[in-house]
Amino acid sequence: MYKYCQGPKCHTYQTTDRKRGPKGAKYFQTRTVGRYGYGDNHFCTQSCWSDWWVKHGTQAVDHFGRLREPIRLTEENAWVKTCDYHWDADDDNFRFFNKLTNENIPLTQLQYNDKSYTIERHRQYGKR
Repeated sequence: MYKYCQGPKCHTYQTTDRKRGPKGAKYFQTRTVGRYGYGDNHFCTQSCWSDWWVKHGTQAVDHFGRLREPIRLTEENAWVKTCDYHWDADDDNFRFFNKLTNENIPLTQLQYNDKSYTIERHRQYGKR
């Protein structure tokens, strides 16, 4: 099954791979999204992605929710899982890292790989 580019002007770009039809009845058509798809594989190029945004961006933001106040990164929500990977050693450094305070909390590889293992769960587990 082919997935066509969603760019509203894709068919207007005059490239050889968009040109179709027999001699004397040529036309340009929308491309299929190739293996290098942009915008979560909905667009064939960044230009087509940008064209879509120019046409639909404001409507999309209004539909899905426009921010009415800034989002703040605080000490409580600044925690991320991170790993210092070493290609030539077995001593990778798995940890929770606070982007605001630069605090580190060591993790095991199992905890790091567990998508449900959060800083909140870690704190609960540590209190037992």
